[in-house]
Amino acid sequence: MPKKSKTPPPIDASQTTSEAFASILRHNHDYMLTWLESARDWADIEGVHQTRVAVRRMRSAISLFRDAIPKELTAHWAEELRWIGSQLGQARDLDVFISEGLVAVAPVQLPGEAELRALAESRRAQLYQEQVQPMLDSERFGRFRTELPDWIGTRPWEQAKLKKKRAKRLAASVTVYARHLLDKQERKVLAAGTHVDRTNHFEMHQLRIECKKLRYAAEFFLPLFSGMDEFIAHMKGLQDLLGVMNDVAVTRNLLEDLCGDEGKGDVPLYAGAVVGWRTCEYRQLLASFDDYWEEFVGAKHPWWKKGSTPS
Repeated sequence: MPKKSKTPPPIDASQTTSEAFASILRHNHDYMLTWLESARDWADIEGVHQTRVAVRRMRSAISLFRDAIPKELTAHWAEELRWIGSQLGQARDLDVFISEGLVAVAPVQLPGEAELRALAESRRAQLYQEQVQPMLDSERFGRFRTELPDWIGTRPWEQAKLKKKRAKRLAASVTVYARHLLDKQERKVLAAGTHVDRTNHFEMHQLRIECKKLRYAAEFFLPLFSGMDEFIAHMKGLQDLLGVMNDVAVTRNLLEDLCGDEGKGDVPLYAGAVVGWRTCEYRQLLASFDDYWEEFVGAKHPWWKKGSTPS
């Protein structure tokens, strides 16, 4: 089985924005390829997880570089990545539910745990056999895995007719674009979170999305600026809280699907205990929202720190 890696894309300050974009996509496409066999044969839940991580990073890169490369040039690949992610999502949700959600509540020893686990494992096996494996073996996915590297290699965005501002950004040093993008994305996080209604799921979900984009951007550009690790660490508490909030919604929807035909009995009661446990965890974290938010807002911006760019 491959090893999980958090190695950032191989970019440096000598590259243009165009070169860095290509490097980021190629790096994550290559990482995805290393996990495909594990995802296909279901040898370990990390196969689907890491494949999905690579796909999400590629989608984020396409979105984050849109100020240099317009949507119409990347729309096909964005749609293919969205499709791949959608085929992996339910299986991954069940992997997390079985390996984390059920495990956390198991010590309470309530009736219904074994039956709910059996339902979840049966549904997961069905998804792997009917969704994940057919997608990975499909002609559509086969074209994606071979044609995306060719598209990256030819860099058609460099031959496209772009507006002057985009063309300038594309040809400039990636350091210039990184500063522009990190500033812009941080402003989006601040706009979403400064007066967020913590009881409004939609507003909190929007904050979560903007935080994830900022974290991806920080990870992409980590090799360019010293101190980026510390900046990312200052986001962790906020992101963990928002992640648990999302888990509550995912778990609730997943259990409604699993238990829809169960009627009354131990299984629905145990499902309620699982949702209640996750909701309680979220409420406990939410009490510390101000602390997590202030830590993020007070974090220094390494992309503007004097001497932060490696020589």
